Formats: sequence, C-alpha cells, structure tokens
Amino acid sequence: MNTILTRLSAELIKKYESEGFWRGDTIYSLVRWNAEHKPDSFAVRDRFRRLTYRQLLDATDALAADLAGRGVRAGQRVGVWLPSRIESVIALLACSKSGAICCPSLHRDHTVGEVVELMQRTRAAAFIWQEGYGADADKRDFIEAIKAAETVKQIYRLKPLSETSQVLFPGLAAHGPVVPVKADPNQVVYLAFTSGTTGKPKGVMHSDNTLLANARQFAKDWSIDNTSVVYSLSPLSHNLGFTSQVIVLAAGAELVIQDLPRGASLADRILETDTSFLIGVPPNAIDLLGEMQKRGMKGLGRLTGFRISGSAVPSEVVAGLIAQGVKPQSGYGMTENCSHQYTLPDDDARLIVETSGKTCPGYELCVFKADDRDTEAGPGEVGEIGGRGASLMLGYFDDQKATEDAFNKDGWFMTGDLGTIDAQGYLRIAGRSKDIIIRGGHNIHPARVEELATRHPAVQRAAAIPIKDPRLGEKVCLAVVTRPGADVAPSELLAHLDVAGLSKYDMPEYFLRLDEIPLTPNGKMLKRAILDWIAAGRVTPQPVRFEASRSRDATTPN
Repeated sequence: MNTILTRLSAELIKKYESEGFWRGDTIYSLVRWNAEHKPDSFAVRDRFRRLTYRQLLDATDALAADLAGRGVRAGQRVGVWLPSRIESVIALLACSKSGAICCPSLHRDHTVGEVVELMQRTRAAAFIWQEGYGADADKRDFIEAIKAAETVKQIYRLKPLSETSQVLFPGLAAHGPVVPVKADPNQVVYLAFTSGTTGKPKGVMHSDNTLLANARQFAKDWSIDNTSVVYSLSPLSHNLGFTSQVIVLAAGAELVIQDLPRGASLADRILETDTSFLIGVPPNAIDLLGEMQKRGMKGLGRLTGFRISGSAVPSEVVAGLIAQGVKPQSGYGMTENCSHQYTLPDDDARLIVETSGKTCPGYELCVFKADDRDTEAGPGEVGEIGGRGASLMLGYFDDQKATEDAFNKDGWFMTGDLGTIDAQGYLRIAGRSKDIIIRGGHNIHPARVEELATRHPAVQRAAAIPIKDPRLGEKVCLAVVTRPGADVAPSELLAHLDVAGLSKYDMPEYFLRLDEIPLTPNGKMLKRAILDWIAAGRVTPQPVRFEASRSRDATTPN
C-alpha cells in the first residue's frame, strides 16, 4: 500500500456515511452493477466507437489486470495524457477497481517537459499517452524524456483515433492476474492538478465517495438516469469533463465524448447521439444557439438541459436556449469541491443569469469577511466564500501546508472567491479575492463590472482588469469583445453601466476593444494574457471618463 497523507478521519467518515452521502460503492462497482443488470445498454461513445456496459467492464478489467501484472499497486499513480477518448474512461475505472490513483489532468497545451515534471512530482508508476498529443509532443521524443520520471514502470502508447480504431489498449497481457476489487471508496482515486493561474499547480485529491456524493445529487436534481444520454463538450482531462463522466456512470446513463473535427456540426451530433443533457462552457452555448438560429432549427430532439460552466452566461443566450426548449443551468464549483452549486430546472432566467444557484444536499456555504476569514460576513455583505461537505477534496497531494492554509480555524475550505448569498440561498459571485482592483483604497469587484457590461446588446464578453496608476494604485480597464456586426462607443458603454446600477466609484477609466479574450478550456477568462499584451505593447488601453450628468441627461425623461 502506498500511503498518502489526507484530511480523511474516522469522524468525517462516520458523519457523511450516517447522512447517506458516502456509501459503500466505488465508481467501478457501479459500472459492474450496470454490466450485470443491463449488459447491452450503452455506456460511452466517441466518434468511432460505442461500448455497452458489459464491454466497458471487460475493457476495464483487462487494463486493471495488466497494470497489476506490471507491478502497479494500490495507491500508486497512473498518468493519463490523452485527448477525449474512451480509453480515458477506462483508465479511471481501472484505477477505481484496483486502488491506483488516476492522474488525467494533463492537457493538450502541456509540453513534454511539463508533463514529465508532473509525473516526477506524483512519482507515477504507469503512463498512458497518445502519440503526438500535446503542445510539442510531435517535436520531442517523449519516450526518451519520460525516462527522467524513474518511477514509471509501464507506458501504454496509443495511436491517434481513426475509423479503424477498435482495439482499446493494444498489447495487454492475454491473461493478467486476478485483481482484488478495492473495497474502500474513501481511498484516493483521482489526483487532478489545478490550472496554476495563481502559481504552481496543486494536486487535488478525491476519493470515489467525494466524487460520487456530488454526482449522485446532480443527477437526481436534473433527472439524469439510465435512460439519459449526456454529452460532455469539456475535455475529459479537465475537471468539468472528468466529473461529467462520474455523473453519467453514477446514473447508469450513456456518455458522449466530444471529439468532433473542427467545423463539424454540433447540432447534428446532438441529434445523431440522441443527447438529452449537455455539459459545456459559454462559448459552446453561444456557438450552438448561433448554429440553431442560422439554420432555423426548433429544438434539438431530446435535449432539455445544458450545464454551462466557467463564467457567466449572457442573458440573451439563456433566453434563446429556453425558447428552444433547452433549460440552461448555471453553477459554481472548482476542482477542490466538484459542481456543488447550480440552478435547478424550475429556476427562471433571471436566477440563471444573475446567480450560481444553490448548494446541493451534502454541501454547505458560508461567506466570511474579506479581510478576516474567521469571521462570518453580515447579510448581503460581499466576502470570501467558504465551503464544506461530502464532495470536498481530501487535501493537496504532498503539500500539507497548502492543505492547512486552505481552511479557516473552523474547518471551512476558503475558495478565494468573493460573493454573497441571498435569503433564498442563491449565490452571487463578485470575483476572486486576488482579482480585486484597489483604487485609492476602494475595492472594486471585476465580476460586477463584467456582468453589467455584458448586459449591453453589443457586448459579447467583457473583462475588467487593473491598470497601474502612480497616485491611486490601480484603475479599472474594461476590455470588451463585441458581437459580430455590432459596435459600442466607450461613452455609450459607461452610460449603460451607470443606468445598470454600477457605482460611479467603480467606473472603468480605460477602455480596450479586443477581437478575442483568451479562455481556458473550461471557459474561464485568462486576464493575465491581456495584461501581458498591454505590457508588450500589442494593445493599448484608451483613457475614458464617465460624465455622470451627461449619463443622467441621456437616460432620464423630461
């Protein structure tokens, strides 16, 4: 057994087991149950292959046996550097069966050097990868480079997918050892690295139970069951995509993996796969709605729900999807605590646009003062969001200090995000505590500026970023991407912000028009990239000034 220090305790296990959020199931055992009771029901598909639950179980058992036969033991790490394909799902399930730990958060934009470093940090025992995948893997000899990770005992090398791809893991031993099924769903099964947007990526540890606690509730609240087909547009290497597959497997549904070639029709793929629920990010929603409107489509077969994660959803997109019979779901979560926050099917468009919904059963939130994480904030006061519950991580891998620093004195996990919770329990995000723009001692929350800016009909996306000022410290720069064929003058946008309710003390003092705002694969804005562009002279913010009287004259009737 490879021992890892976690925050798991007998007290924690007793609490969540007695409340029914932690059970005796693992992700693997749920798949095995489905394989035994409905073997011919479909479990997962990518562009070229489709597996039943029986076939998925057989492939999982074969990989688990091969890993064991090559010396990979419970508690050891298995690195997975793949595009979204069925083998990613099998790798997770093989780890869930054997007690190994799946490390799939190695992305397309990672370099060979970065991946090798992460495998050295995790002391990985096995590695699964696709030839040529990654930022520079087509230029570097990965097999030679991975030798630096001396703990790696076995490398599984997959070819890129094609119409002839049928063998899931070529070269597996014909008769591997019988692998004892892991009996403890509280062991670590998933090790995911954070995006590293605020520094060195941290390794987040989850068990089968922490993942399933959220997955079961999400599926229940949105009526995802064994008749559902869930299409994840997020890469399986990212937490949104990874947790999507757990939701599907927990419900006994079918997972559709996003691997469409560039330019292919998403609407057609949704109809072809009989998708009933979609998971993605705002650009996916914008593009899908645009395609439907351009083609004059009315509805998309069985599709009735769409989880849109990563950032706020424009109000007209929400309205457009609802008009098409598709109910959007906004939400909030992070790698450390899964998708614990979301709107519900009966929530109206205003709640979907303006809030991140309510916490699901098994998780709770509390807002603490922004300058004192141990003191609860007052009603309506913007503060740092703290959380605790059954879907919370077991800690950061090999980083006890980071784990301890992530909690306040009463055991609440401090997210670093700012927000408020209203009397009905709906969460409103105000921004990241580290993103606060401080102008002459006054705190300005970027998310508020951005949310109001995107209410303007010409604005597709907005980012509020700090511009250094020698006297005041920082001023707000509003960077916007306008909709195709639309434009907006800075003065018009400032007047709009005023009418929408933005304080004059929070008004942008710089304006920047961009063709695009860089996004992570999960749809979050990479504001630091815009700041880098400014520093390099690639773009230049335009000074602007809000004229309060002029705005009132323009908007107040005589």
